[in-house]
Amino acid sequence: MSNQNRNENQNNAAQNVADKVKDGAGVAFDAAQNAINATENIAMNTVDETANAIDKTTGSVSKAMGNQRNEK
Repeated sequence: MSNQNRNENQNNAAQNVADKVKDGAGVAFDAAQNAINATENIAMNTVDETANAIDKTTGSVSKAMGNQRNEK
C-alpha cells in the first residue's frame, strides 16, 4: 500500500469517527431539547391549572360574600 493510500485511509477513518461523534452529539442535544420542552410544557400547564384554581376559589369567595351581604 502506498503512503498516499495509507494517508487517505487514515483521513477517511478520522472523518468517520468525527462524523459519528457529531451524530451522537446531535442526538444528545435533541434529547436535551425535548426534555426541556417537556419540562416547560409541564410547568406552563401547572401555572394554568393554578391560575384556574385561584379563579375558582376567588369566584366562590366573592359569591359567598355577596350572598352574605344579601342576607343582611
